[in-house]
Amino acid sequence: MSGYVDPLRETFGEFRQLPDEGPIHMLNLVRLRDEARYPDGRKATGAEAYAAYGRESGPIFRGVGGRIAWSGDFRLMLIGPAEERWDRCFIAEYPSGAAFVEMVKNPDYQKAVVHRQAAVLDSRLIRMAPRLSGDGFGE
Repeated sequence: MSGYVDPLRETFGEFRQLPDEGPIHMLNLVRLRDEARYPDGRKATGAEAYAAYGRESGPIFRGVGGRIAWSGDFRLMLIGPAEERWDRCFIAEYPSGAAFVEMVKNPDYQKAVVHRQAAVLDSRLIRMAPRLSGDGFGE
């Protein structure tokens, strides 16, 4: 199975064209490989490779003002394809879309992303505009 790992150039261009008005939230759903697939053949589990990605990219993420706004452990797909499962579920908050772009263009981040590419079998990355939390939904 071949999943979604990296953004398409066209979609990244659309991302950059969105209005940059304050913080953005990036919903991350990540399914890891059992065994990482590094181009150089080194051995690691998907979880180990993803942890290396987190260690190496974390300082850059925080350096652009990023923070984890929410994270949780996947339990059950109540509505959706039953075969979908996610090993990492979190929302990363950035002060702006430009901060996200700054992070991914950082040469040290680009070195770290090799771990993510080796680790990830499938993922979803969804840009959202944060809204105030409250008691209701659908409003």
